[in-house]
Amino acid sequence: MILMALCCALGLQARSVPRKQLFNSDWTFCQNDSNFSQGHAVTLPHDWSVLHPFDRDTPAGNEGAYLPTGRGWYRKTVSLGRDYQGKHLRLYFEGVYMNAVVYVNGQRAGGWPYGYSSFWVDITPYFRIGSNEIVVAVDNSQQKNCRWYSGSGIYRNVWLVTTPQRYIDDWSVQVTTPDTHTVRIRAQVVEADGQRTPIERTLRVEHPRLWSTADPYLYHYDLVDGDDCLPLTYGIRTISYSAEEGFRLNGKPMELNGACVHHDNGVLGAAAYDAAEYRKARLMKEAGFNAVRTSHNPPSEAFLRACDELGLLVIDEVFDGWREQKTAHDYHELIDQWWQRDVDAMVLRDRNHPSIFCWSTGNEVIERKKIEIVRTAHLMAERLHEQDGTRPVTSALAAWDRDWEIYDPLAAEHDIVGYNYMIFKAESDHQRVPRRVMMQTESYPRDAWGNYELTQRLPYVVGDFVWTGLDYLGESGIGRWYYEGDPAGESWERPLYPWHAAYSGDVDLTGLRKPISHYRSILWNADEPIYMAVQEPDTWKGKVKTTMWGTWPTYESWTWPGWEGKDIKVEVYSRLPQVSLYLNDRLIGSQACSAANKYVATFTLPYQPGTLRAVGGTDGQASVSLHTAGEPAALRLTADKQQLQADGQDLVFCTVEVVDAHGHVCTTADSELAFSVEGAAAQFLAAGNADVRDTDGYYDRQHHAWRGRALVVLRSTTKTGRARLVVSSPRLPAAVLPFSAR
Repeated sequence: MILMALCCALGLQARSVPRKQLFNSDWTFCQNDSNFSQGHAVTLPHDWSVLHPFDRDTPAGNEGAYLPTGRGWYRKTVSLGRDYQGKHLRLYFEGVYMNAVVYVNGQRAGGWPYGYSSFWVDITPYFRIGSNEIVVAVDNSQQKNCRWYSGSGIYRNVWLVTTPQRYIDDWSVQVTTPDTHTVRIRAQVVEADGQRTPIERTLRVEHPRLWSTADPYLYHYDLVDGDDCLPLTYGIRTISYSAEEGFRLNGKPMELNGACVHHDNGVLGAAAYDAAEYRKARLMKEAGFNAVRTSHNPPSEAFLRACDELGLLVIDEVFDGWREQKTAHDYHELIDQWWQRDVDAMVLRDRNHPSIFCWSTGNEVIERKKIEIVRTAHLMAERLHEQDGTRPVTSALAAWDRDWEIYDPLAAEHDIVGYNYMIFKAESDHQRVPRRVMMQTESYPRDAWGNYELTQRLPYVVGDFVWTGLDYLGESGIGRWYYEGDPAGESWERPLYPWHAAYSGDVDLTGLRKPISHYRSILWNADEPIYMAVQEPDTWKGKVKTTMWGTWPTYESWTWPGWEGKDIKVEVYSRLPQVSLYLNDRLIGSQACSAANKYVATFTLPYQPGTLRAVGGTDGQASVSLHTAGEPAALRLTADKQQLQADGQDLVFCTVEVVDAHGHVCTTADSELAFSVEGAAAQFLAAGNADVRDTDGYYDRQHHAWRGRALVVLRSTTKTGRARLVVSSPRLPAAVLPFSAR
């Protein structure tokens, strides 16, 4: 069922220019002290930091992935014809990191300091018919200003929005459903003199199809006022929560199996291509998650649209810290003047996304022991409720000492209380504050079983959000394992170069699910019956040490050269009542799988090359096999699509695997790979592997595989036709993957 205002659908608006035009092409960029004569052409989104080599001496350091920051300038010249005469023009920036200042024809027109907020710039007083120069100054030189990789530049989309002088204010629109049969749309019209007039539409839906994580159905409607028409997308759904009944979506109980996600896209840096943002959400959905937390800033619009379309619930988070600093130049420098505008920017932009079920105002704020923090939390929650009264507010609370109960007044300012690594306090807290609704907003990957069990047992604990869903740039070394003799400790204790990213994700930088991801999904979901992985033997390459966010190095591999005849541990995850393990068709043993052993059967056996097979169920309902790989014989290429849009924005993600003569991945191969693109329809964008110690730049057309695997990303051009990715490696035949663009 699609609701559509007929006049817009038929184009009766008689609009001479589109209301919203992507403004990403034909920019010139220069960095630091250079000028535009030394600049080069770029297409947005653009992150200049990731286009440089890793450097242990960069000011952003461990937190910033050892990549440079600095200042940059963007310039675009655009010719506006007489169709724009008498129109109202605005530029919409989805995200610029950071301290953006926008100039139009030499005059300062606007800007925004917080690099994660979207913002508008009214250019009506400054543009002219004919040629116009737009310059955007970006300053990310004050370091450190973030605890993870921020990227630098105009890293999200830019739009030119053209309307009549009387127009609908995009962010004034709010779609609510007082009941599932009624849709109410409220908005404000900006008059030619700047005055605002409220408008309202009420729609009746006789047989609503409710949005859910299993059926993320969306409605479309064109809001019309006079000569302006604003397309809207929304979903119809209800949420509720209580300590007695937990969290409910459309009246049905649901436990939130969540993941925290940062905003970067791995080898692409912070550049928020729509296709990359969609892929990020898809990877989370495919990994079995039903919810994500945007840590610790508002995400891109494209990511939220993907969550709407794929069925992922979202905690939309605005800040990491508040008034006391975590880094020298973080949000504490902006909060007093900007917090309300940044909160508004998040909620007004995002409140019509059905995927968003909760707002978050902060994360582990340092000043939590000061009484004035309660006032800050109250003001932020109050502001969010003023702008959107349909969702709860949370904040991620933590205690790095024994003081926890003293935060009760702070916790009381939130509708759902976020617990970072503190959910073991749930039962005692419930005794003290029985009406409190809780969710663990961060948890250690290794605690997957305990957190799952707790959410199943306690209705007032509505979910768990693991840190993290994906490996991410910066916060370098968190989640790592290492060998005895390597620098010890955690990522915040000392620089850990060449580690330049976090390894705490369920999914690695190439998009491959780690064993912990399969285990977590088997706990929460019914669609994966069995999975098998093998622990790296201690001392195979060195004595293994793990860290707080780390798990033992475990892989989907039965290739362990040099370990023949020595004991090795095999893990089989399943909810089937029994699993049996076979090596070269010889039964090694059988074990029950149940809550008693956390649905993990562990077998210890001497390593012998061949075929390892796990069979689940007494009647062999499911099985999985691992094969010892021979010598590398070929390169195998697979892509997430082979048809590109010729818009200069579409991406294709290609996985490169080093395989033996039988097609088994050579998990010990670190083959050197070279990438080239033939044809005008696509171009090389980035490449890398999942080894976050590898310091080859992601912009480099040569890269090593790690554990037999690498990733290469191509971007479409504006030309239709065909293109080919060619991957070559010494002593291996080249592999070719064709694409087409239209």
